[in-house]
Amino acid sequence: MKHRKKIAALLSLSLLLTGCGGNFPTDISSSEPAAVEINETEPLHTDTTTTYIQTDTKNTSAVTQKTTSETDENTSSAATEAPHTQQKAEAQPEYHEEKNTEAPISQTNEQQNSNKEEQSHENESETTTTSETTTTAMTATTSMTTQAETTTTTNKNPLPKVVLDSMTLEQKVAQMFMVTPEALTGISPMTQVGSGTQKAIEEIPVGGIILFAQNLTSRDQTKQMLAATQSYAKNACGIGLFTAVDEEGGLVARCAQKLGTAKFENMAYYGKDNNSDTALNIGSSIGRDLKSLGFNVDFAPVADVNICSSNELGNRIFSDDPQVVANMSSYVAKGLRNEGVCATLKHFPGLGAANGNTHTNSSVIIDRTLEQLRETEFIPFTEGIKTGVDFIMVGHQSVTGFGDDLPCDLSYKAVTEILRDELGFTGIAITDSQRMNTIANVYNSGEAAKLSIKAGIDIILMPVDYRQAVNEVCAAVRSGEISEERINESVMRILRKKYALGLLKK
Repeated sequence: MKHRKKIAALLSLSLLLTGCGGNFPTDISSSEPAAVEINETEPLHTDTTTTYIQTDTKNTSAVTQKTTSETDENTSSAATEAPHTQQKAEAQPEYHEEKNTEAPISQTNEQQNSNKEEQSHENESETTTTSETTTTAMTATTSMTTQAETTTTTNKNPLPKVVLDSMTLEQKVAQMFMVTPEALTGISPMTQVGSGTQKAIEEIPVGGIILFAQNLTSRDQTKQMLAATQSYAKNACGIGLFTAVDEEGGLVARCAQKLGTAKFENMAYYGKDNNSDTALNIGSSIGRDLKSLGFNVDFAPVADVNICSSNELGNRIFSDDPQVVANMSSYVAKGLRNEGVCATLKHFPGLGAANGNTHTNSSVIIDRTLEQLRETEFIPFTEGIKTGVDFIMVGHQSVTGFGDDLPCDLSYKAVTEILRDELGFTGIAITDSQRMNTIANVYNSGEAAKLSIKAGIDIILMPVDYRQAVNEVCAAVRSGEISEERINESVMRILRKKYALGLLKK
């Protein structure tokens, strides 16, 4: 018996010394083994994560921080990543369910400690898996962030060059014309559109339409009319329309007068103060209203300088000081663009020195040298070009300094040599209405259109007979009178702007 007790005692001592015995001493708290195991495995997880964050870019760090806060506002990154690792390794049902629901807003301290203990029992390979999962999550988050940013900054419409290459000659030339709804159907006045408009656009898919007071009866009517016409154009050729109106403020304000949109005084009233903030507010207010109705182009602001008291514009002009005109017109244009509406400086090279009216006279001649124009009339247009104005409208006045006796919108000297080459304008050059007497009384629609395109104009506004004009321009291209490269040059400018406005259909 004695020997048996001794043997038993020796065996117990041996087991205790070799660590193969039963229970740990009960005076050690249950949390200490967990602490020991965390010290063995957690540094690897922590170091891996820390190294990843330190070696990555600042943006990734910001994304990591965002991911952590969205997953659980009050839980540490280590505590929140462990359950996802367990889900992968053990496929526990509760974590699968949490994946498909919103993450809890907060956890109790007991739950946090539980998560830490669960994490502490992961072996080294599981810890590595956790690090990989963290990296994957961060990469996925970064990818999602990049995708979101791309979505907001990238236009998914087809590129202008792709569209251009798919167009027929007739479609290209048609894009270079902007007409009234009445010109499309022969019905006047037009306040609704239907099959007649649709058929006309399918036959000749013009690049834009312009509405006047007679086309506007209510805000809803205007929205519906513009939306329907846009739809016809996109369905016809995949290219939406420039939808334009003259909304200067003061006397020339179609929407303010007919639809009750923002109303302003004539621009001369504001030119007296020369306040940039006021001009910006005018442009922004008009732009918001026009955009809400479906317009994307405003034929404003007036950038002429008031030189001759008998000119046709009067108090539509800001000032007789070119610097004031430059400041005010540029800020009105900026306000319009800020609201997604293209601004148009008019009437290049300036109508302020005219002693006549291009609407009613067969010719208006301005006796000004190039040097005088550079010192005065060109200043507002130059400033507008610097600030990125979208359109410039070229008037029908003839200027002696150009030496060609042509209306400026038909003059290569005015459009290409001065506006393009000297002043550096790369946007869209559009004519004033070619129904006005300085054009209509002297040229037929086809002749005026061809001369305008040869001069460097991109869009012909309101010819008397746009169908004749389109046909004659196409014939001129086929005969070699006008090169197709010249047509492509203008159509690319048009398509780039329409691309920016989201008007190119997939």
